[in-house]
Order: sequence, then C-alpha cells, then structure tokens
Amino acid sequence: MANSKITVTIAWADAGGAQEREAQVGVGTTINDLLASDLTKHGLPLELVSGAAGVGVWGRVRPKTYVLRDGDRVELYAPLKADPKEQRRRRVR
Repeated sequence: MANSKITVTIAWADAGGAQEREAQVGVGTTINDLLASDLTKHGLPLELVSGAAGVGVWGRVRPKTYVLRDGDRVELYAPLKADPKEQRRRRVR
C-alpha cells in the first residue's frame, strides 16, 4: 500500500516575522480539514487559525475545499490592521 501521509508546510507571519512549520496529513486532506485539526500542536497561535482572513497555497488564494498535495505550502493570511489606502492618505496630510 502506498504512503497514506503527505507533508505540507504551514506558513504565517506574526510580530516575530515569518514562521513555518511542517505537518504530516493524510492523503485527501483539504484546507478545511487542516484548519479544523489541532494546529496549535505545530506552534500556530489559535487566534490566527480561527481569525485567518484567507488561506492560500504557494501564494495563490485557494478555496477551503482545495485538496492538499505533498509539498504544498499552506499560507494563513491575517486580517489587515488598517486600510492601506487610508494609511497613504494620512501620510500625505
């Protein structure tokens, strides 16, 4: 029987900079399945997992039904703290 596990990298940014952790998941795991699993055991802050503004794979936003492949880099995007357009307007003033 073929290996029933694949390795994916989970990436996110926090105050300490870019962070990455590897995780072993079953073949056929979707992004939604990954997010529903206990990612805190890989060092991800619970607030980020529950409050992620979006999820992507290799820099492209993907639906949560996307089936992960071996070697995928899953990226969790945090919500913006401020509107970039408004920040530029404030700097101009």
